[in-house]
Amino acid sequence: MHNTKSLSRELSLISLGLINDESNFKLNKLQIEEIFESALDSLINHCRDQLDNCESDLENASQKILDSELQEGVESSFSNVRDEIKKSLKKIEIVMNTLSATLDFPKLIISSGQIDIREDVNHRISNIINNLTTIDSDIDQVMDGWRLKRLPRIDRDILRLAYVDINFLGTPVAVACDEAVNLANKYSDIQGRKFINGVLRRLQTVNLK
Repeated sequence: MHNTKSLSRELSLISLGLINDESNFKLNKLQIEEIFESALDSLINHCRDQLDNCESDLENASQKILDSELQEGVESSFSNVRDEIKKSLKKIEIVMNTLSATLDFPKLIISSGQIDIREDVNHRISNIINNLTTIDSDIDQVMDGWRLKRLPRIDRDILRLAYVDINFLGTPVAVACDEAVNLANKYSDIQGRKFINGVLRRLQTVNLK
């Protein structure tokens, strides 16, 4: 159950990124469904691109190792050969980490076919687009001198999803905050993660009073 909710949060985040949030948008269920399908298409394309990049990087790393072996004992010193091999191994490690992250995406794509996940995504997005002014205003109040609109779009949407979890879906505050941090770790940068963490802590304090 918990895993299902995590998947629908992530699919909601990807879908929200395709909606313009500069004005108070109004979308019906069919339009949200179309956005969801577009999000899946972009996810599949991202998967393909990442796998192609990994294949290319692995080929380059292998070629570098082969070149290093051919140079050994010719005009190159042993330390140069060793350095080249170290670089290639580092590159392979990065490729493996990328592959590991990319392999999470098929799980999202497969899960998207489940009715309960589609309904949950629809419900989350509907709650955000129908209550955007209130949500953004409430988050602004705990932004400590900042404005939500100044944050990168992905960070805004992560905070909005956490707000919906807490205030509309009855998710325990600690769980909603943990899930938002997990999304930030995957989709945001270091600065964004720190900022989201701080806002969530203040949001948690406000909601617990």
